[in-house]
Formats: sequence, structure tokens, C-alpha cells
Amino acid sequence: MRRGLEACLTGARLVRVRLTRADLRFPFPDGFAQRLEGKQILRLERRAKFLLAPLDSGETWVTHLGMTGRFSVSDGAAAYRPGDFYYAKPPDPKHTHVELETAGGIVLRYNDVRRFGYMDLMPSAEVARHRWFAALGPEPLGPDFTPAYLAKALAGRSQPIKPALLDQRIVAGLGNIYVCEALFGASIAPSRAAGDVALPALRALTKTIKAVLEASIAAGGSTLRDYAGTDGAAGAYQHTFMVYGREDGPCKRRRCTGMIKRAVQAGRSSFFCPVCQG
Repeated sequence: MRRGLEACLTGARLVRVRLTRADLRFPFPDGFAQRLEGKQILRLERRAKFLLAPLDSGETWVTHLGMTGRFSVSDGAAAYRPGDFYYAKPPDPKHTHVELETAGGIVLRYNDVRRFGYMDLMPSAEVARHRWFAALGPEPLGPDFTPAYLAKALAGRSQPIKPALLDQRIVAGLGNIYVCEALFGASIAPSRAAGDVALPALRALTKTIKAVLEASIAAGGSTLRDYAGTDGAAGAYQHTFMVYGREDGPCKRRRCTGMIKRAVQAGRSSFFCPVCQG
């Protein structure tokens, strides 16, 4: 989503901001619309599952999408929704809660059915120290995410490896789909105690995490419908899923006779092959 929005928002000046309600998951900060109007977006960044837009006012506009938040972009001739999610349904206009217009005529709309997303404005110099960011682990595609780091972070943990990898304090931004796929790629059972995963397996795991994420980004994301990237192409990574959403289907690993199983861990579905991840 960050990549899809980058081209139209970087350097853009916001000339109109309209809110249809006073809150999302949390109330909007005081004067939210007025503090955005007239400001230029210097660049678009991502940290974990947050979108960050530093402004020329010295503040940063922060957005978390929650479970169902999504942006759509219209330039007067066409509309697209960058980075739509796996279970996306067509957005209902009555759930569009924020509308922003740029000096160049781009209209950005934030739609959120369940209103689990949230937005804030904070001094740019204080973002890294804010409670939402201060405790986050390294980015999985960054240089600090190494087998040695992961071994240290997981040492002594009896918690299963699957929910441990979803803990944003250990690694930032990993989602449920990609953890399932990465554990399969590294032949690690999602139920294995995190502290018991040996260093050779962690080397394979960090490698597959990076590979899975890079492949998904290249494919445009994991969406079954309603995804449109900036070029109008659909996200396609879901067509390469090895385990996610494939309960009772045959394992795709060559010469494996297992059938994909589903289990619930920490309230999330885990998909795995009990044979080659056993």
C-alpha cells in the first residue's frame, strides 16, 4: 500500500480534508483536518503496520489500517485501491470516514467498515519514541533481522514459534499469512516452542521470511479480489500459497504425502503440513 500511494502523495499538498465522524478506533486528534490542510507530504514511509507521512509542518501523519481499513485513490479519470487485503470486499461509501484532496486534484478516501484503524498527528522528531513505535522489533527485510538476532529474541521462550513471530516486539510487520508460509518454507511446525528452534532452523526461517515477503511485494500483495495496484494489476501472491487457506488440500512439497491442516493459535488460524513440518 505504501508503494501504491507513494507516487501520488510524495510532494503533494493537501488542500481539503473532510471527516465524516469524530473517531475511528480512537478519536481523531484535536484540529486534525485543520492541521493537515495546506501541508505538504514530504514522503511516505512504513514502520511495522503503520503508514507514516512526514509533513512540512514538522508533524507526521500516522495511519494504522486495523483489520479493514483501506485507501482508495481517484484522479478524476480512474480509481484504484493499492494494497487491498486478502478478505477484501467492495468498499461501501457509507464507511468512508476520511476524504483528502491534493492540489493536483487527487482524492484520497479512507474506508473502514469495522473502524479498527486509527490516525494521529505527532511531532516528527518524537515518532521513534512514541509508545506505538518504541518497543517494535526490527523490520523483517532490514539488516538487523538476522538468525543471531532471532535466536537471542526467542531464547528461553516456551511460547509456540507461530504466535512468537506475530509479536511485533520480536519482529515488526509480519502478518499471519506470511508467517504460515515462512514456517512451511523452513519446515518448522507452528506449534514448536520458540526457544527450542535451533540456529540452523532459524537461519532457514529468516531466509524464507525475507523470500516470502519479497515475492509477495513483487506479486502485488495477497488479495483474492478487489485489489488494484497503481497499474491496475491484481495482487497475485495468493495464487502461490503453499499452506495458507488450503486446509485438507495436499501438500505441495515434492514427494510429501501430507494433507494441510488448520489449527487455531492465539486466536489466529495456522495452516501447516503435519508431515514435512512435523
